[in-house]
Amino acid sequence: MSREAFSHIDTWVFDLDNTLYPPEARLFDLIEVRMTAWVMDALGVDRAEADRLRVHYWHTHGTTLAGLMREHDVDPAPYLVDVHDISMDSLTPDPLLAARIRALPGRRIVYTNGCAPYAERVLAARGLSGLFDAIYGVEHAGFLPKPERGAFDAIFTQDKLTPRSAAMFEDDPRNLAVPHDLGMRTVHVAPIRAHAPHVQFHTDDLSVFLDTLT
Repeated sequence: MSREAFSHIDTWVFDLDNTLYPPEARLFDLIEVRMTAWVMDALGVDRAEADRLRVHYWHTHGTTLAGLMREHDVDPAPYLVDVHDISMDSLTPDPLLAARIRALPGRRIVYTNGCAPYAERVLAARGLSGLFDAIYGVEHAGFLPKPERGAFDAIFTQDKLTPRSAAMFEDDPRNLAVPHDLGMRTVHVAPIRAHAPHVQFHTDDLSVFLDTLT
């Protein structure tokens, strides 16, 4: 059934964190530590308050960065460099995933709320470099984050993709609502399925799911 549902797809859009590598790598945990430290230093608050603010920013604005920009007029460039300066030691190459991504017909892109240089480091550590036609970070959306409609509009306009012939793979179900509204196929990649009308497909193993499509 999956193959038929994706037979019209000519553009494949992949989120990065916890999508192109397994959550067990816990890479985002390292980023969160640096985010909290950055908030503490920038705003002069203790760790408990920084953690509270980060939760508030995530729920209210979509990302910590968006909250810092809107509520404190923070310059995004130094923040992105600092919080993504983490070790890739927990990532390992995945040749089978690479082969299955390579087998997808049409264009393949990465779209992350992180920055593009960080995405390139992750792809290199996973053995996925050179597989994608484009890599878009939050900087390419004018620092607007998913799940905001304006962020998707900015990226998809740059890429010139046609939503109705595109598919989106994401670990955060919030970020599938706009793609679904635009007519994209939506795939939730996570250990537990999110039951929402904008989640059309779910998998706890991206590689296995892609194998059913080719």
